[in-house]
Amino acid sequence: MTLLKTLQTRWHSVSPREQRLVVLGGVFVSLALLWWLALAPALAVLKAAPAQHRALDAQLQHMLRLQAQAKALQAQPVLSPDQARRALDAALLPLGGSAQMNVQIDRATVTLKAVSASALAQWLATVRQNAHTAPTEARLVHNAAGSWDGTLVLNLGARP
Repeated sequence: MTLLKTLQTRWHSVSPREQRLVVLGGVFVSLALLWWLALAPALAVLKAAPAQHRALDAQLQHMLRLQAQAKALQAQPVLSPDQARRALDAALLPLGGSAQMNVQIDRATVTLKAVSASALAQWLATVRQNAHTAPTEARLVHNAAGSWDGTLVLNLGARP
């Protein structure tokens, strides 16, 4: 006998009450599977969508601000190496004796000793804005006192 025949014979041999219970059990299991496999994941995605949308909007706004900043930096006039050096000299004044600069042709090497993180961040922002340059190499170490030691190499541009 085939499996189908065996099941049909078994089905007809049980009472109608048991048949109803088996059918109700099958319906319940089917509905549970439908919920767990189809509806619950879809509802979870719908529930999380507004938060994801807000996060993506915030990320987009951040990217647009970065794009505007990059365009503003590109629009700035190109400084000669001498102008860039003077701007670097001026930017080093607030750091006092904790920073030394050595210039070789078109590269400036700045040596830092015990510079606070906020002063370093402010200096980097000033250098980027005023001297139109950024470090091309950095070797910084966070010391035990919570400040920074190391060297930064900045490209001042090729001499004309």
